Amino acid sequence: MDEERDFSDGELERYARHLVLPEIGEAGQAKLLDSRVLVIGAGGLGSPLLLYLAAAGVGTLGVVDDDAVDLSNLQRQVIHGEAEIGAPKVASAARRLKAINPDVRVEEHRTRLTAANALALVSAYDLVCDGSDNFATRYLANDACHLAGRSLVTAAIMRFDGQLTTLRSHRGHGSDGAENPCYRCLFGEQPEDPKQSCADVGVLGALAGTMGALQAVEAVKELLGIGRSLAGRLLLYDALEAGFRTIRAKADPDCPLCGARPSIGSLSDLDYRPDAAVCAAE
Repeated sequence: MDEERDFSDGELERYARHLVLPEIGEAGQAKLLDSRVLVIGAGGLGSPLLLYLAAAGVGTLGVVDDDAVDLSNLQRQVIHGEAEIGAPKVASAARRLKAINPDVRVEEHRTRLTAANALALVSAYDLVCDGSDNFATRYLANDACHLAGRSLVTAAIMRFDGQLTTLRSHRGHGSDGAENPCYRCLFGEQPEDPKQSCADVGVLGALAGTMGALQAVEAVKELLGIGRSLAGRLLLYDALEAGFRTIRAKADPDCPLCGARPSIGSLSDLDYRPDAAVCAAE
């Protein structure tokens, strides 16, 4: 990290705790300020994720969400307040982020991520973070990031359980074929039948904060190239047991997206069913 930047007095004070970290310092903070991150979903996971990325000084945050704020969201979607009920989530999130750090640029995308817009959206950013609430969007984000050559930090929650990983299959699988699996390598094909959602079985509100904050940490690590990436590992958190465990995840040589003989070369090759199973992060 060799970027040079003249920090204002306000920036020196705002980012002081980053600047004294040898792993970040002025060069790392300058890189964060120049970075562009796309966050899919301004809900339970997207709320803490966006708040911490803005506070960290990530220069441009794109927010993709077509929903409006509802009273039932406020138990976990802490970026929104009662005054924002009925407002588009992207607009509500943008107002809160600007209040935290007015120097951060927020780009509002009030739309669903679709096969028609995913590549253009993903390609406009350096890193993508997925906090969506359905498998269709997760598979679409995975495929778009692979095809666009972007890394993806993805998380999910339900009831008292959370999971988190970083996907960067576009970098290749390494000499032993075990590195950088994609979402399809980990979970196979998109499920056929709808499953239960958080609306059906519930979710601990604070769990969204835990996993969203962890997602923000991994995003900053990816942007700066510091620490050990979660690529090739799946982090699982059981809130009731207060326990974390990490599972090694290998790339699938027969994966239709990132394997040796891929059959997916375009987002139009597949039907991303919006009513497919939900392992919700809503």
